[in-house]
Amino acid sequence: METRVATIERKTKETEIKVTLNLDGGEIKIQTPAGFFGHMLTALTTYAGWGITLESTGDTHVDQHHIVEDTGLVIGDALASCLGDNPSHVRYGSALIPMDDALAEVALDAGRRPFLVFDVEFPQERTGDFEFCLVEEFFRALISRAGWTLHITGRRGKNSHHLSEAIFKAVGLAAKVALAKSTTSAISTKGVL
Repeated sequence: METRVATIERKTKETEIKVTLNLDGGEIKIQTPAGFFGHMLTALTTYAGWGITLESTGDTHVDQHHIVEDTGLVIGDALASCLGDNPSHVRYGSALIPMDDALAEVALDAGRRPFLVFDVEFPQERTGDFEFCLVEEFFRALISRAGWTLHITGRRGKNSHHLSEAIFKAVGLAAKVALAKSTTSAISTKGVL
């Protein structure tokens, strides 16, 4: 099997982001000016079993929207590049993750059909300078480039930090299953993704 590694860079007037992603593991090094967001990315990549080096800067003096959304785009591009034109992966994965008071459910189809269902109500609007509405923005950007169908449900949670962390861990664990190497092409009744 080929190595599933990609390096993607994106530079705009608002952000500058470089990601090297290895779907089969490695060191996790995340540098972002958005501290809580970096914590969530570490949870995602740890549970997915990926290696990642991420360096990002941006106009966080405005807010964190651009850095979060653009990071989703870049990671999504890296995921698509890692799988290539003839993907041989399991395709589907799901996870149910508790985190104290919170419970998150995720179902993922890595089958080149981008669609997001985000059914989550965060009890608190923010933690520090991170707005929880950006969680949906991150995953919307990621799936648009990765080509995933992703259903995220926040079943319960009284603490937005716990609920967000449960979501990122659940997406990571579902991705670990869905992107696991397979000896055949990804399953499809059409015979092709």
